[in-house]
Amino acid sequence: MIRLFRTSLVLLALSAAPALAIDPPYQRQMERLAEVMGSLYYLQPLCKAGTEDWRAQMSELITLDEPDEDRRQRLAGAFNSGYTAFSRFHKQCTPASREALGRLLLEGQRLARDINTRFAE
Repeated sequence: MIRLFRTSLVLLALSAAPALAIDPPYQRQMERLAEVMGSLYYLQPLCKAGTEDWRAQMSELITLDEPDEDRRQRLAGAFNSGYTAFSRFHKQCTPASREALGRLLLEGQRLARDINTRFAE
């Protein structure tokens, strides 16, 4: 009788738990792209290297992807992490800042192209 009660209790607990969403297969690349865009959002104005609004583009990307709240928070967190990482060490535009900016632009382009090529409907 106790065994039946425990089994029933476990089944009840499992059925009451919210279903966990499964990340899409491109989630890791999206988080890295968000991080890159956050880094660009900091570095580009620092080096006066363009007028692209990376924050607005990130917002649009999130809107188009339609993530659940957990994924949206992770994408926003990755963007903020990218921004914070470069703001800690780059207070003025230096050759290293310009090099990082160039590399990040190339990585962002590659990630966006790969995600689109492999996963777009």
